[in-house]
Amino acid sequence: MALSFSTPKKPLTAFSMAGLADIVLLLLVFFLLTSSFIPNFGIQVNLPRADTSVPMQSQYVTVVITGDGQFYVNQDRVAESDLLVRIREAQGDRTALVLRADEAATVGQFAEVAAIAKALDLRVLMATERGPRSRR
Repeated sequence: MALSFSTPKKPLTAFSMAGLADIVLLLLVFFLLTSSFIPNFGIQVNLPRADTSVPMQSQYVTVVITGDGQFYVNQDRVAESDLLVRIREAQGDRTALVLRADEAATVGQFAEVAAIAKALDLRVLMATERGPRSRR
C-alpha cells in the first residue's frame, strides 16, 4: 500500500493585502509621531534660551541678525541701510516682526530693528530656544 501525501485542495494563490496595509499604516503613524515638526531655517544662529517662547507662525515678518552682523529679512540677505525698505515690502498685512538674533549680535543691531518695527507699527517678538536660562 502506497501513502499519498497529496491533497485534493489547490494551494492558495491569492494574497491578502489587509495585513500589509495594517503594517504600513502603523509604520506611518510611528514615523509621524516621532518626527520633528519644528521648522528649520536656512540661516543658522545661536538663539538665547528662555523659559517660555512664542511659536513661529507664517504671519510674521522674520528678521535674522547673524553673529557677524549680517541682516536677513524673510531669508533674503539685506544691507543694513536697506532694512526699512525691505521690512516695509515684506510687511503686507502682518502686524508683528519676529527677531531671530544670534547671541553674539549687539544691542545696537537689535535696537535698530526694533526702531524700524516701531516706525512701521509692528510688534517685536524675540525668538529664543526653549529651555532653562544659562547662568554665566
